[in-house]
Amino acid sequence: MAANKKTRKEKVIEVLNKARSMELFAIHQYMNQHYNLSDKDYGELAANMKLIAIDEMRHAEDFAERIKELGGEPTAQKDGSVKGGQAVPVIYEDDVNLEDNTIEAYNQFIKVCEEEGDNVTARLFERIIDEEQIHLNYYENTSNHIKTLGDTFLAKIAGTPSDIGPSKGFVNGAEAE
Repeated sequence: MAANKKTRKEKVIEVLNKARSMELFAIHQYMNQHYNLSDKDYGELAANMKLIAIDEMRHAEDFAERIKELGGEPTAQKDGSVKGGQAVPVIYEDDVNLEDNTIEAYNQFIKVCEEEGDNVTARLFERIIDEEQIHLNYYENTSNHIKTLGDTFLAKIAGTPSDIGPSKGFVNGAEAE
């Protein structure tokens, strides 16, 4: 019985580490995009990108804490290579895909957790999926605005402030307002 319990924990730790590596990649990608958007003077877009990266940092930390609770070692490896120098419309198209793929993967990870009898981790994934859905909605809306309004939308954003100071992130910051 003890070996079976250990094997079940190992399977959950494996999906948690996969999720953590996905979050670490998202952090790097979104911060790179934040710097590029800020450099192009799209302050409002840059600020929101930074806030979303902060949410992803919190997710990575939540996964690491759960991994440690289960007796595992959190990975420090990110899943993928950062794409730099993207055109603004491409940023949002890529991020829609990234968030959509993340939600799909996390739904599969919930199934693993449930199969292994770990409802605590399944609920963690459910909470994070809710936050990833908020990110996805934002990226889809922004991408659609860029596709529909093009340079008019980007001109409206140009020169907006990006100074956000301390923050709880995109999701928690919106709840505080």
